[in-house]
Parts: sequence; C-alpha cells; structure tokens
Amino acid sequence: QVQLVESGGGLVQAGGSLRLSCAATGGTFSLYVMGWFRQAPGQEREFVAAISRSGSGTSYADSMKGRFAISRDNAKSTVYLQMNSLKPEDTAVYHCAARSGYVTVPREDQYEYWGQGTQVTVSS
Repeated sequence: QVQLVESGGGLVQAGGSLRLSCAATGGTFSLYVMGWFRQAPGQEREFVAAISRSGSGTSYADSMKGRFAISRDNAKSTVYLQMNSLKPEDTAVYHCAARSGYVTVPREDQYEYWGQGTQVTVSS
C-alpha cells in the first residue's frame, strides 16, 4: 500500500506562486506514475498534470500548460507541483495520486492511491 501526503497549500494572491509537495511511503516510488488532480467546491475532480516513473515524460491539462510544472525526486519519494501565475479559478483542493504502469493518463479512475489533499486558495 502506498500512502501519499500533500503539503504546501495555502492562501496566495492572484499572480503569485505556490509549490506543492507530495511525499510517498509504503511502496517503491519509482514504480509509480504520479499525478495531480484538483477539485473546486461544487465541481468534479479534474486532471492537472502527470509525470512518468523516471520523470522524463510529463502531461498537463490545457489550462495549466505554461503555468504549472510537475517534477519528481525518486530519491526522496516526492512529487512536486510548481504553480505560477495563479488565478482565482485555480482555487481548489489539490490531490496527488499514484498509478502502477508506464503511461501518464488524465483519468482519475486509472490511479490507485490518493492523498487527502491540500487546499489552495487564490484571492483576487
């Protein structure tokens, strides 16, 4: 079983930046594709970004391209989400997730393990 714990959320003004972290325990981190998803109040959870097991491959939701960057440190069993030029519509609970396999996919039903999430609030 893999346990995931997110951190780094908070309150930031529009145009600001935040870096989220997700620490994994209980498994071999380098064997998992990692993803970030977010869920705003009253909305469905949506895909943000994913990264391959080695970190060489990444994918992003269109609205995040150029503003967000996903990365990972397999030695630290941690995945990161650098968020720049934040907008009020980025306000959500951000979850990291892990899936066995090789392919970065945007579908939440393809991810086996989930963290509890960290709140990101962007004020205008």
